Amino acid sequence: MRTLSLLFVLALFFTSCQSGGDATGTDGATADSTAVEEAPAMKYTLTPFSPSESYPDAAIEGVTYADGKFNFMVGGETYKLGVQTPDADAKMCANSAKGQHIHLIIDDQPYAAKYEAAFDYEIEDGDHYMLAFLSRSYHESIKTNAAHVAKKVTVKDNGFMADEDFEEPILFYSRPKGTYTGKAQTEKVMLDFYPVNVPGFGTDHMVKATINGEDHMIDTWQPYYVEGLPMGENTITLTLVDAEGNKVDTPLNPVTRTFTLQEDPAE
Repeated sequence: MRTLSLLFVLALFFTSCQSGGDATGTDGATADSTAVEEAPAMKYTLTPFSPSESYPDAAIEGVTYADGKFNFMVGGETYKLGVQTPDADAKMCANSAKGQHIHLIIDDQPYAAKYEAAFDYEIEDGDHYMLAFLSRSYHESIKTNAAHVAKKVTVKDNGFMADEDFEEPILFYSRPKGTYTGKAQTEKVMLDFYPVNVPGFGTDHMVKATINGEDHMIDTWQPYYVEGLPMGENTITLTLVDAEGNKVDTPLNPVTRTFTLQEDPAE
């Protein structure tokens, strides 16, 4: 019996040696017979925007819309429409020569940039979600409660028949938009968005930015430089998602924009 036991122990020993024992390497990691595939390298990079002129007292104090004309009451001593933001040259991205302005967004349509507080603008009859915010000259939104107005409006004959605050969480797309020309505008393209009624951003809610089919998760509300975009048409889709990455069932979600990068023949 002792001989059989000894033979049994020796058999276990040789079997263990041949199979690699407990499959633990010298660094303590457990070996895996299946090769681990590396995640594909990302084509595009998102880098947080550099800090911007803050304008803490900038405010939209009221807005009216009648006979196809908007009239915004813009308040604050530091912020002025139609002037250049002082740090525009340092941003290394597209900048408006006309200066600071209002971004007006109706539903999921591209924004209209308006450089004066009163302007003509047509809106189809019906119910719409409206967001307007004060923008720096390089199109970055001022992200304060006072510097924006968000309403659900009922329009009839180019006038507000009714307007009210809305409770639904809505993600509004701002930039990129349009055509970017030349190295200074195309190497770094600003991505900016505006969430309304989105509690717990970064924990309960995030934004999935799909750039030419490549997904990037955003958990901080701030603008970003997008680098690595090719010349020609590019497409970005922004989706408001929950903590598990599932699309939130809410109006205007997701929203997609196509914009164009082109070389400057003079460069």
